[in-house]
Amino acid sequence: MVNDAEIIKGCAKGNRAAQDQLYKTFASLIFGICLRYCGDYDEAKDVMQEGFIKVFTNISKFRNEGSLEGWIKRIIVNTALDHFKKKQKLYNHTNIDDINELLIENNEDIDPQEEIISEQELLLMIQSLPDGYRMVFNLYAIEDYSHKQIAEMLKISESTSKTQLFKARNLLQKKIQIFQSNKVLV
Repeated sequence: MVNDAEIIKGCAKGNRAAQDQLYKTFASLIFGICLRYCGDYDEAKDVMQEGFIKVFTNISKFRNEGSLEGWIKRIIVNTALDHFKKKQKLYNHTNIDDINELLIENNEDIDPQEEIISEQELLLMIQSLPDGYRMVFNLYAIEDYSHKQIAEMLKISESTSKTQLFKARNLLQKKIQIFQSNKVLV
């Protein structure tokens, strides 16, 4: 079993075996993160590949101030955000607040006795969120960033971050309710 220090040293020297070991160790975790931030499987693969290239290119800058896993996750999240920003510019998207409001009724809570949704089904629902909603939801709910940090990362206001999180949660809740009502009908 090779430890992190040996893997880091090997990767910094361009050792293929060390790079392969690092990839095998973190690939499934990283791909899961990419899937949360990206709209589909192929986009997630692209972000993962780009992220690992950044990891291998910058591994010599890792200073053991925290875990290797945390450092890699931060690079992958930043890569996903950069990908999102490039895509936003490419398609000239408007601000999410300028899009017509989605009609969401939020008067009923989900019954805890109802069947729990699988992780895969929830991931698909998160992937189906509009890009802005998905980014803010992941950064806040999963990565534990503050609205101030999210606003700085995405170059939006804190209130936009809060609004997008609110809308993402409502939309996810609606999707879960629809999913559960469809399962009851089947």
